[in-house]
Amino acid sequence: MREFFNTAEVASYLRIKERTIYELVRTKQIPCSRVTGKLLFPRQLIDLWVTRQTEFAGPDLRVAPPVAAGSHDPLLEWALRESGSELALLASGSEDGLKRLVANKAVVAGLHLLDPASGDYNRPAIRELSGLADVVLIEWAKREQGLVVARDNPRGIRSPGDLGRNGVRVLRRQEGAGAQVLLRHLLAEAGLKLEDLPGPAQPALTETDIAAAILDGKADAGIAVRAVAQRHRLGFVPLRWERFDLAMRRRDYFEPPIQRLLAFARTTAFVEKADALGGYDLGAIGTVTYNA
Repeated sequence: MREFFNTAEVASYLRIKERTIYELVRTKQIPCSRVTGKLLFPRQLIDLWVTRQTEFAGPDLRVAPPVAAGSHDPLLEWALRESGSELALLASGSEDGLKRLVANKAVVAGLHLLDPASGDYNRPAIRELSGLADVVLIEWAKREQGLVVARDNPRGIRSPGDLGRNGVRVLRRQEGAGAQVLLRHLLAEAGLKLEDLPGPAQPALTETDIAAAILDGKADAGIAVRAVAQRHRLGFVPLRWERFDLAMRRRDYFEPPIQRLLAFARTTAFVEKADALGGYDLGAIGTVTYNA
């Protein structure tokens, strides 16, 4: 095949009209050269140009940025740094993590989204997604969730129902955060609505923000994992264990960042860190909990 096409030849090759070729040249949308006033179209560049115009309805094949999005987890934050995964942490809530995963703006998303109807975590939310047909869920850990309160629990909080008495100031999480979903569910079971409870208007974006607000006296209680209360020497009212999963595309599971992270999670140093933080069950870490 010829290395260069003239206008008639490239029109025939692309199966479009010559006047369309001239319009593409005029608007500088197609690669071409001018030699003594004659238009020439390099075949290799034409083939590349056609490839770039391709619309593909299958999985997004673009390489996602090295970002771990989704929910904040103290053990995951530490492991991302210590494992050499080279993944940057962007903790902005479980639902936001899923959106970034679908948009190919993150390699992995940490999730702990409760489905109140079934009591299951993460899988119902994944099944409702569109645009993410190749997703896999890997269990990271089971975590103990509860109410973080001031040291020695001066307000005497023992259950979610106690949040509705004596003006207890409840710290909210951002909408879409797994902790916020759980908090609303537990309050509903106790006959309470979060909107009816006093507390700071500004939501806590991470588990650490909850501890800071309670330490500063800005709130009396907020929902978080035991590890946060233990790290900051705060009180903790245990409520339930939840499954925290890592969501990713199957192709990314085999890439170095994820493999480094999961390999590090099998080391003695990792297990010792989880024990030191408290409130983690690593019995099923690395288990596939969902494979689309």
